[in-house]
Amino acid sequence: MENTDKKPEGRDLLHLVYGDVTLGIHGSRDGAEFHYLFSYTAGGMESLVSGGMEWLYRPPRPCFWRASTDNDRGNGFVLKSGMWLGADQFIRCGKITIWVDGERIPFPSAPENNKYTGRETASRVRIAYMYETVTVPPAQTEVFYEIDGRGAIQIRAHYHGMQGLPELPLFGMRFVMPTCADGFTYEGLSGETYPDRKAGGIPGIYKVKGLPVTPYLVPQDCGMHMDTAWVEIQRSRRLDNRKSVSGSAALRFQCEKGRPFAFSCLPYTASELENALHQEELPPPRRTVLGIFGAVRGVGGIDSWGADVENAYRIDAENDIQYAFEIQPGAEVKNTD
Repeated sequence: MENTDKKPEGRDLLHLVYGDVTLGIHGSRDGAEFHYLFSYTAGGMESLVSGGMEWLYRPPRPCFWRASTDNDRGNGFVLKSGMWLGADQFIRCGKITIWVDGERIPFPSAPENNKYTGRETASRVRIAYMYETVTVPPAQTEVFYEIDGRGAIQIRAHYHGMQGLPELPLFGMRFVMPTCADGFTYEGLSGETYPDRKAGGIPGIYKVKGLPVTPYLVPQDCGMHMDTAWVEIQRSRRLDNRKSVSGSAALRFQCEKGRPFAFSCLPYTASELENALHQEELPPPRRTVLGIFGAVRGVGGIDSWGADVENAYRIDAENDIQYAFEIQPGAEVKNTD
């Protein structure tokens, strides 16, 4: 750890603030500032300010559930794996570990943080959160955040398989943003795709306007995009959907080299879709709900009254799942107010 305000030549430094219940990380990238807060009490990253905008409405958490499809209900999957709905909504955060420039430090809550001056810097910081699901038996998931001097956040999620748990609908990380996005651009397959419904997807770069929701008679999971290299979310509204800035800010989520992810970008959480029996029962769109997934169950479709998903497209909860991606901060935008 470095305790100097002087920046060594050729290095980008992060400025660290050790609060009683949060770790603040600040810096700049090509002249644009970024500010991150990692909470000890909320159990995750509490604030991500990039491009002059706040990008988090709630701390990102591991997610395990998708809104059930007609096929899921028809083949009884929701009855066999329903405990993952509870795990998706409620999760226990236990151990938190922090490394600064590769060295593990004592947990910096009060009074341990009294030794810091507020001028600490580092070139790399790593924070690990250990979660435990409310399933029976419980399973553990580790989420690692590693921030470099230019503000890039590498996120690595590791689900530890547990004997006796039913099949998973999916596994990933869910990011809820304060306002509705103007749209998103991604490099991957065209249209909506799932593991067993992607043969017709054409690789390319696609731009989607708004946050489209497939108008199924009964709301259900939709908008999945498989085999994605990156997705970039564009927003022009900060914390109020009624107010825009001049231009828009963007935040990019990049896959680990050679390991594409799946994603969906909707105005609703899985539970909001699950709770609605008809389209008119959905609440007004207010947030952006971005899911970055390392594993997704297929949707089936052999029939909708009993046939299960083919074995190759199921997720065995007794096996480990690991994946990683990177968040890249964007440029500043100016407010029109």
